[in-house]
Amino acid sequence: MKAKLSAFAAMLLALLTSGIACSQTYPVRPIRLIVPFAPGGPTDIIGRILAPRLGEALGQQMIVDNRAGAGGNIGMGLAAQATPDGHTLILVSSSFVVNPGLYSKIPYDPEKSFAPISNWAAMP
Repeated sequence: MKAKLSAFAAMLLALLTSGIACSQTYPVRPIRLIVPFAPGGPTDIIGRILAPRLGEALGQQMIVDNRAGAGGNIGMGLAAQATPDGHTLILVSSSFVVNPGLYSKIPYDPEKSFAPISNWAAMP
């Protein structure tokens, strides 16, 4: 009987608190998409094509922010320091995994600073 009562109480608690989690909305402000390369390059073009569509799907404006320099390290460092609330995204390329081998000091940890969300494009 105690096990059934405990299970019922846990289920009731889950039902009552699920409304709290569902009432939180994302995004609550414009989303910043950092492109760590100069405007006009392939990574920038992909970002500028996909940002309006993703913004429309999420119901929030997406701002493409080009932060070129140091093989992408400047933009990646900026993204690594951003508040991890989902309102700052970064579009990376192969330099993300190559740069740690090329530079003795980079402003991010490629394994811990970011959480992958999606693969937007791939090329052979």
